[in-house]
Amino acid sequence: MAVRLLLARALRLFPRCRLRCAPRPDPRPEPRSGPSPSPSPSPSPCPWRPWLAWLPAARRLLLPGPASGLAAVARRGRGGVCLALAMALGLVEPRLEEQRRAEAACRHIQTVFVGKNKPQKDPLSSFRWQGFKLEEYLIGQPIGKGCSAAVYEAAIPFSPRGRGCGESSHVAGHGPAPQAAEEEPVVKHQPKEAFPLAIKMMWNISAGSSSEAILDAMGRELVPATGIALAGEYGAVPGRRKPILGRKKLQPHPNIIQVIRAFTSSVPLLPGAFADYPDVLPLSLNPRGIGHSRTLFLVMKNYPCTLRQYLQESSPDVFLSTMMILQLLEGVDHLVRHGIAHRDLKSDNILVEFDSSGCPWLVITDFGCCLADENIGLRLPFTSSYVDRGGNGCLMAPEVITASPGPGTVINYSKSDAWAVGAIAYEILGLANPFYGHGASALESRSYHEDQLPSLPDRVPLEVKQVIKMLLRRDPNKRLSARVAANVLHLSLWGESILATQALKPDQMVTWLLCQSAATLLTEGLVDRSQVETKMKMCFLANLDYEDLWAAIFLLLAWRSRSG
Repeated sequence: MAVRLLLARALRLFPRCRLRCAPRPDPRPEPRSGPSPSPSPSPSPCPWRPWLAWLPAARRLLLPGPASGLAAVARRGRGGVCLALAMALGLVEPRLEEQRRAEAACRHIQTVFVGKNKPQKDPLSSFRWQGFKLEEYLIGQPIGKGCSAAVYEAAIPFSPRGRGCGESSHVAGHGPAPQAAEEEPVVKHQPKEAFPLAIKMMWNISAGSSSEAILDAMGRELVPATGIALAGEYGAVPGRRKPILGRKKLQPHPNIIQVIRAFTSSVPLLPGAFADYPDVLPLSLNPRGIGHSRTLFLVMKNYPCTLRQYLQESSPDVFLSTMMILQLLEGVDHLVRHGIAHRDLKSDNILVEFDSSGCPWLVITDFGCCLADENIGLRLPFTSSYVDRGGNGCLMAPEVITASPGPGTVINYSKSDAWAVGAIAYEILGLANPFYGHGASALESRSYHEDQLPSLPDRVPLEVKQVIKMLLRRDPNKRLSARVAANVLHLSLWGESILATQALKPDQMVTWLLCQSAATLLTEGLVDRSQVETKMKMCFLANLDYEDLWAAIFLLLAWRSRSG
């Protein structure tokens, strides 16, 4: 049904778009007997893109036509100038109409795929009104810890009637306190599938012990939370839920983590607590601890490993590496579209699982350092050195780390995460991150020169090399946006047929997009929906923008023509 609807809309917009195998009549000039059709409503204004300033001239050069002879006509005199102007108007108007139809087709394709670009199934979908209390979970072994939290594997034991409030807890530290606190023993000899969830316990040192204070202080962690994640905290009635003031809400995306449950609870004594984080325990558990008695717990899907762990054990080929970089760019583009900057992208904050064909599926996690303010968007006033600029100084974009605090100073984060993806791409391609380490070979984002960046292996395609190079531009005005960079990789992976077309026109591009849309919809219905390649094509079609797509096409053509 979706394929039929898409094709019907396309044929109304593009009557000349037909499959190549269909017979075509002999070409003959189309008379302009009447006035040109009224233009479609103009799209919403787009942000200024400096790197697109050369597009009109490049488009005139790459799309041949009789306009090249207008200059000769104009040199013949005043009458020649009028004739040239009339000819130019007659040539430009059909192209503008063709461009308007292409823009409308892109919007229609985008409408079809926006609703289909969804994340994976919620692991707690069968426990809709469960999982809002820590006592309901079976806690397994520790997965890892960071500078502000510890993560444990977890599961909700299946019960047809659900767990009652009076059942015994599976977590130590609840109920009457024992005379001597002892760690909960680790649940051993359990298969990985027995713990489909992960619980992240935040360390509460300065937020106080009330739920309101905890949620306010740790609200950034709730940016990727689902709509019912906090239902247990505020109740199931929507009107009783209190919004976290000033925090943006992130819509689901296949490459962004989903927090499916969030609640406050008393801090338990979990396995490995005394060995890994004794100082942040409350006084009731550790006499020398400085933590508060309550904190925030986040429940997510349990992923097999982080990107860093995966790259330590595996060496993905060029295709898989390109797919991984593309997924990060799609995730970052989704954040930018919602006015959110992650500000702590690194391989430890990227989780990995695998589809049925073994392709890595990347998910961006850990939003504790993000910028998600409703009032300022991606432009942070940097009035004093006490303003938080984010985490991970090694992968902090040049415009962020070199900013000097003062009145009127504003840091623009619209391309800072895209810069971090360019640095992480070195790790994905099997090289050391140039901004990590010490010594003469290590670079600093504050002071590096672009010609100091290490060369990429010869096996890496030209398009991937150029994307990484332009993502790591020091000047954000010359840096590729995550959307354009993702479009370049999409076209390099699946658009070879359209790139090989001589004198590419908007009609030809839209014909190719329609074929891609129909094939993607059919693949989604017939093949495993968890395929990473299918999800990436759906992300591409759900974010179609005519101008960004043409920018990617001309970049690819320019790079290829330059390389010979």
